[in-house]
Amino acid sequence: RLNFLSGPRRPCAQRAAPMATVPVNPKPFLNDLTGKLILVKLKWGMEYKGTLKSIDPYMNLQMLNTEEWVDGSFRGNLGEVFIRCNNVLYIRGMSDEESDMD
Repeated sequence: RLNFLSGPRRPCAQRAAPMATVPVNPKPFLNDLTGKLILVKLKWGMEYKGTLKSIDPYMNLQMLNTEEWVDGSFRGNLGEVFIRCNNVLYIRGMSDEESDMD
């Protein structure tokens, strides 16, 4: 049977997922990133690259050797920083090659 809006009906398992990323549980994800290079993008557009030193139960971040980037341009080395959780848009791990290409 055809549905004019979505084409032939298929079971949910056969439909393609519309999202390119997969959601992950944040606490194990952040614990795995501790001691590794990360990129944190804030809601206001700034990006911070550095080593994740620690997280707390509220998911506030402490970073080391942190660099600030705004609109793709380097703004400076900040050293050790603390980022409050409510400012974070996203966090991702960085490979060594990515950090070298700055």
